[in-house]
This record gives sequence, structure tokens and C-alpha cells, in this order.
Amino acid sequence: MVVRTVAAVIAMFAALLMGASVASAAPAKYTHSQATAQLSAAGISWDSSGNCSNRNQSNCTSFEQINQTTIAGAKTLKSASGCSLTITGGTETGHASGTYSHWNGYKVDFRLNSCLTNYVKSKFSSIGGNKWKSNAGNIYYLESNHWDVTYHSCGC
Repeated sequence: MVVRTVAAVIAMFAALLMGASVASAAPAKYTHSQATAQLSAAGISWDSSGNCSNRNQSNCTSFEQINQTTIAGAKTLKSASGCSLTITGGTETGHASGTYSHWNGYKVDFRLNSCLTNYVKSKFSSIGGNKWKSNAGNIYYLESNHWDVTYHSCGC
């Protein structure tokens, strides 16, 4: 048994040295109710134009299948900025597709407010095109009526 384990570890390191990659695990996810419990406890509110949370309706705000890192990132932003935060978009349909998309749990939309805008613009690096990048690698995109945030890590 020990010999097989050692052989597997050696094979993995050999593969890495030869340029192969080791598959990474899928991000840990929350259900809608788990996410809303985390957000409520942190003092973060959310709003839905349709007053609903159905992931398959674009006028709802859903957190079903949101990454735990995304919720942790929102909580970190709230704590670090001291700003009032309201999420207006989560994992519901109707957003742009892609690997780091709303649907895949990487993004949330925050309602605009001057505290949040001032915080992002003063603390993060402008990367052009109305986008700022935090030291943690998260991208804050100022769209016409909200902040679209892509969380790659749980830091701001």
C-alpha cells in the first residue's frame, strides 16, 4: 500500500516536471439559502427586480450554486470598506456567459453607491476600461448602473 502511494506521488511530480498539470478541484458551492444566511449575517442585503430567487428567471436574484469564495469576497469587501452593500445580481440566467460568469458562481453585481465607488477607485489598481483589480486578483467593473465583480479569491 505504501509503495503504491509513493509511486503515485512520484508519478505526479514527474508529470508536473514534464509540463503536465494536475486538475484542480471545482469550487465549493452554496445553495441559495446557505448564501443568504452568510450575507445576512454580514449585513449585506440583496434585491430582486422580480422579487424572486429562481435561478432560471432573469428578473430574479439567485445565489444557487454561487462559489463560497464569491460570498467570502463580498463579506471581505463589506468589512474592509465599511460601505452599505446591496447585491442586485447573482447566479441567475441573463448575464454574459463564460468560465468566470455569474452562472458559474464567480460574479455578483452590487448597487452603485458613492462609498463603494470611492473605495474601489482609491484602493484598487485601474486596469482600463472602467475596471479595477484588487491585490487579491478580483476584478471590479463599473458598468452603467452597478458594479460587476468577479471573485477569484475571498480577499477584496
